[in-house]
Order: sequence, then C-alpha cells, then structure tokens
Amino acid sequence: MMLRLLAACLALALSSTARAETLDLAALARAQGTPEIPGLKMVWLSPWGDVAKSHPWRNIIVHQTEGPAGSARLGAHEQHNNPTRRGVMVWVETDGTVYWAVTEDLVPTHGDGANRNDNKYIDNRATYRQVVGSNSIGVEFAGNYPDVTRGPTDAQIAAWRVLIKLLRARYKIPLDRVYAHNWIDFKDARYCEGCALATMAREWGE
Repeated sequence: MMLRLLAACLALALSSTARAETLDLAALARAQGTPEIPGLKMVWLSPWGDVAKSHPWRNIIVHQTEGPAGSARLGAHEQHNNPTRRGVMVWVETDGTVYWAVTEDLVPTHGDGANRNDNKYIDNRATYRQVVGSNSIGVEFAGNYPDVTRGPTDAQIAAWRVLIKLLRARYKIPLDRVYAHNWIDFKDARYCEGCALATMAREWGE
C-alpha cells in the first residue's frame, strides 16, 4: 500500500513538473529579443521580434543536409547574410546547437513545391502543392555526411525535443502540420530525409 502511494505521489510530482515546464516554454515562446531557452543552446543571429508581426507560418518542414559537423553553423551564417537564399530559418548542429538565422518576417527558399502525391509516407491530399516554403518553417539538421543514412545525433534529438515544442507554441502550429521533407517532396532515394525526426515529434505528442 505504501509503495503504491509513493508511486502515485511521484507520478503526480513528475506530471506537475512537466506541466510547469510546458507553461514556462509557452510563455517564453511569445518573447522578443534573444531569450534563454532552457534545454537549448541558442545562437541568435537574428533576434525574435513581435510574433504578431511575423510571417504567417502554418507548417514545419524537417530537413537534413548532406554536410559534415560544422555545416549548420556555416549554413546559418550564410543564410543570415542572404536570407532568401535556398536554405532555412533554423539550423541544428551535430552538437545540438540551434542557430536562428533569419528574422521571422522573411521567407527563405526551401522545399520543392510539395510535389509528392503518391501517399507513400502520409496522405498527400492535404500537402500536395500546399505545404511549401512560403508557408512553412524549415529546420535543417546537419551531419549526415558521408553516409546519408546516418540518423541525427543524440544531442540533436535532445535539442529537437525542446525546439519543436517551442516552434509550435510560438506560431500555434498543430502537431499534424510537422512534416519530413521526404513526406511532401520527391527526394534522394537513398534515405528518407527528415522522416525519423518528424516521426519523433509526432510520437512525442503535445
């Protein structure tokens, strides 16, 4: 009886802690400037502005780049200098460092027009020609070179667990609008780009 009571108390305490962390993250998600985000090492190349004046982001697309360790940092700096080049707003290095490269009102060029319509991974009726770079936040994970089938690092997964909640809270994006690049576009046949990370996000849930 005592063990069951202790287990129930522990579960309640953990649940309360999780709720508090969620509330704190939701509050931080509405901030401006360069806030400290618990659980993330953020490098702010572009600070947050007033989220009400940001571009109307509706989706999140997870990308992976065929670059070595360090390529996220380089890519983010190049993106910052040329915001609308082919690339994304948020970059994640192999060590879990997150680079916020572009201000929220600018639209980088990413994606291939949501041209997948074969329902191979998901039902593409809701994505075909609809989930595109102009309405989707791109998140690029570096480090799958020279083996493109290599998955994300443990540090990237840990960062993603916080980052995905932050992005969804800031822009009010539903969980079912988190997509792998390969789910919506015909990509490299050697691997499924972004699929593991997008699947993780959906399985982690709210």
